[in-house]
Amino acid sequence: MVLSTNGAALSDARNRARTFDFGAYLRTETVGGMVLLAAAAIALLLANSPASAFYTAIRDFEVGPHLLHLDLSIGEWAKDGLLAIFFFVAGLELKRELVIGELSNIRSALLPVIAAIGGMIVPAGLAFAVSIGAPGHETAWAIPVATDIAFALGVLALTGSWMPTAARVFLLSLAVVDDLGGIIVIAVVFTSGLNLLALLAAVALCALYWFLQHKRIRSPWIYVPLAIATWIAVHSCGIHATIAGVALGLLTRVRTDPDEGASPAMRLEHRLQPWSAGLVVPVFAFFAAGVPVNGEALTSMFEDRVAIGVMVGLVVGKFVGIFVTSFIAVKLRIGDKPSSVSWMDMGALAMLGGVGFTVSLLITELALEGAAAERAKAAVLIASAVASLLAAAALVRRGRKFNGEAADEPGGNVTHG
Repeated sequence: MVLSTNGAALSDARNRARTFDFGAYLRTETVGGMVLLAAAAIALLLANSPASAFYTAIRDFEVGPHLLHLDLSIGEWAKDGLLAIFFFVAGLELKRELVIGELSNIRSALLPVIAAIGGMIVPAGLAFAVSIGAPGHETAWAIPVATDIAFALGVLALTGSWMPTAARVFLLSLAVVDDLGGIIVIAVVFTSGLNLLALLAAVALCALYWFLQHKRIRSPWIYVPLAIATWIAVHSCGIHATIAGVALGLLTRVRTDPDEGASPAMRLEHRLQPWSAGLVVPVFAFFAAGVPVNGEALTSMFEDRVAIGVMVGLVVGKFVGIFVTSFIAVKLRIGDKPSSVSWMDMGALAMLGGVGFTVSLLITELALEGAAAERAKAAVLIASAVASLLAAAALVRRGRKFNGEAADEPGGNVTHG
């Protein structure tokens, strides 16, 4: 009987281990944030060292067939190809949250959605106001609209481990929503020369993907070629290719059938997320973050109103947009703030929204060219670093107060969220 019970317990533990674990996902994001930071640091070192010419040559080396305009540079493959995997995972996250997660309850979902909208409009408005009249201001306002999911969650996990899970879910939901907003901006603002035939092919392939999901077809031998074909069609039609990743993520089935241990969305997210956070995003960061930051470059950056607008948008606009709209929404009873999260905590989370790294660099690549793009990239890096440090300082200070209050309670035990 003891052996039978232990065997059943072991089997049950193994079954639980096979299912998707949100906490494990967040821990992977922490590692991904650290790898992302390391990749960006290496790129900055190479771009500002005697090896800069070698780094640039690798980034700009073209590879791929000319057919369907697939003769792209290594940097473009990282931006258009690899990053589609990152946005596929983001699409899976958003679909899961909308259907069965924190965003499935309307009142709970509204607060991060409203905060994300405020965190897009205010930074864009500030960036536009600061840069108006300067070359490139017509599109550069879009650069500070999005929050980097991996980096922001990494900073939160490293400096705010005491925070309740609700805070992490709020930040994740906010980041996913405004990253989706960033993708919509990319699709609307940076799409030119639309190829209608390729667009129709992309729509048909997405419909086929949905149909196969609906019919419970599970073979990767069908889905992988279909996903590649969808990416090629989206890339060829003139819309930014990362849209393919978001579209397929949102079309993936989330609810689990009785005969399944986990749904396709959960299985894919569980398998792809470590690759996305540990390889895809760092490789993109490696080729996107290599900008000169010497004294001359910094001087020219602070003389460029577009770059200044980007920094103001990320550091000031994100904080004001997220915090103020959240405060108004709660006071008007439009959205519900998690009871375990204080307004001081919300302030730290709002500051983390200014970490715009991945999508901001992507939009910079699309919005600007040449020296202007390099200055804006440097502005993104500096603003993201400043926002990270300010948020980390707030979280550490708040954590000390939290731990002190917990230690004063009977028993003196501290339980981290």
